Amino acid sequence: MSNRRNFIKKATLGGIGVSTIKTWSSAFVSVQTSKFVSNNNKPVIISTWDHGFEANEKALSELNIGKTAIEAIVSGVGICEADPSNRSVGYGGFPDREGKVTLDACIMDHNSNCGSVSFLQEIKHPIAVAKKILTDTPHVMLSGKGAQDFALSNGFLKENLLTPESKQDWKKWLIKSKYKPVINMENHDTISMLILDKNGNLSGGCTTSGAAWKMHGRVGDSPIIGAGLFLDNDIGAAAATGLGEAVIRTAGSAMVVELMRQGKSPLESCKEVVERIYNKHKNSKDIDYLQVGFIAVNKNGNHAGYSLRSGFNYAILDDENGNRMEDSQFKMSWNNQITN
Repeated sequence: MSNRRNFIKKATLGGIGVSTIKTWSSAFVSVQTSKFVSNNNKPVIISTWDHGFEANEKALSELNIGKTAIEAIVSGVGICEADPSNRSVGYGGFPDREGKVTLDACIMDHNSNCGSVSFLQEIKHPIAVAKKILTDTPHVMLSGKGAQDFALSNGFLKENLLTPESKQDWKKWLIKSKYKPVINMENHDTISMLILDKNGNLSGGCTTSGAAWKMHGRVGDSPIIGAGLFLDNDIGAAAATGLGEAVIRTAGSAMVVELMRQGKSPLESCKEVVERIYNKHKNSKDIDYLQVGFIAVNKNGNHAGYSLRSGFNYAILDDENGNRMEDSQFKMSWNNQITN
């Protein structure tokens, strides 16, 4: 979900210095409504956070040379997985509380074929492993050592994903060992990508190194079909960003798609699910740092993003307006003031 983690409060994480925010001044467009894109403007590619901008460009280049949408997703989000400056996706991501970088990813095509990995270690591109599960196995999800063994048997290389910078940050965190799953514009975690291709078919993917300092073995929403990602090729597609536990509790992305099935717009659907999450958590001690959000696109190319709190944006690419950043609408500010 610029950012997935002033997506849980614009604050530092355990004393870590904030990352440099990329600037896309020429491409950034602030938008407060869902946007209609006609069928003549396919493909439509939408990705969470500012790292989605480069991912969109790469995905489009793959589509333009005849690659499938899921191949384009693997290449697009793979840029983020391999970028050590991206501290929440793949290589260089913040580790868990034991100093291990563990990865989650999933992918889904227009025929509802799925592939997923959870708790994967030492493999740089979990999204590519998820695709291999989709194409080469009868299963949907592999986890832990089994997922790693599968990856190694299919030619993936075992690599150390803990960079010196992430290791140093982990050692600083160990001094106090305080844990809050803060997700904000400096600490964006997941990249999710949805594609409506030139044939009008939908595909989606999601990849992350998850919440920093999580318990070893924790799995969030990102590899779970129906939570972090879901699509129905007759209706639309949705993907989540933010605190995975809150998304899992509501089957968030599946619910967004089901609301679109009922005739609601992508914006209305995302907003309703965020409202459900808020109502389930508003009396929780965690509400002060809770952030979740969704992106969605329907078969007509309508797209939207909506989040619980301010600070979430997403990259959107179509033939009409090119590749640009858009701000999502949101329910409340970080001082808990309800905005709509």
